[in-house]
Amino acid sequence: QVQLVASGGGLVQAGGSLRLSCAASGRAFGSYAIGWVRQAPGKEHEFVAAISWSGALTHYVDSVNGRFTISRDNAKNTVYLQMNSLNPEDTAVYYCAARVGWDLVRIVSGNEYSYWGQGTQVTVSS
Repeated sequence: QVQLVASGGGLVQAGGSLRLSCAASGRAFGSYAIGWVRQAPGKEHEFVAAISWSGALTHYVDSVNGRFTISRDNAKNTVYLQMNSLNPEDTAVYYCAARVGWDLVRIVSGNEYSYWGQGTQVTVSS
């Protein structure tokens, strides 16, 4: 069982930056791949980024590649999403989620995760 708490969202102007955090509690956090998934108003969940249990593997949706960076500190049971050059299209509720293994098809599906955090709102003004 893993509990996830996402934080760090807020209101930022276009071109600005935010860093989201996903703090985990529970056993064997280091065994889970962690993904960030976002949902904009009226839209489906969209995969954003994911990182493997060791941090050696990462994957991003094309629209954030080069602007967002995912990282993890297993000693602190925390995963980070550094978001730079934000634009209004990035406005959404951002969720972190955990799953065992690095199955990229399931990871990028945006919904095949075992555990979910509560979400944090990111709003980018133009």
